[in-house]
Amino acid sequence: MQNLPALVTLLTVILQFGTMFAVGHARGKYQIHAPAISGHPAFERAYRVQMNTLECTLMFLPTLWLAAHYGYVIWAGVAGLVWVAARIWYALAYLQDASKRGPGYMVSMVGWGALVIMAVLGLGRAMLAG
Repeated sequence: MQNLPALVTLLTVILQFGTMFAVGHARGKYQIHAPAISGHPAFERAYRVQMNTLECTLMFLPTLWLAAHYGYVIWAGVAGLVWVAARIWYALAYLQDASKRGPGYMVSMVGWGALVIMAVLGLGRAMLAG
């Protein structure tokens, strides 16, 4: 269980690759030539999934590792798994219909929020002790 945050990090990298692949596939399928980022609605949804997931990953990974570093390894890993699973849910829903992306997004934010709380508590405890 000590390696759970590392597994979550690897799954996040795989998720990022999946969103990148979906955009590339949609570019070819709908004839959207680079550098264009608009055209067919299905391409635009894939592109937004990729960009939003990338934006969220930038906040997710540091909080995952801060929470793990400051004493919440297992709980950080669990919250991280929630985040990854919810981001997959979000991506699949958004690719089908943009109006269905909300529940996956909200669950991913719960996972991330839990990590923020763990990171703040852990860092705060360390600063008070040292």
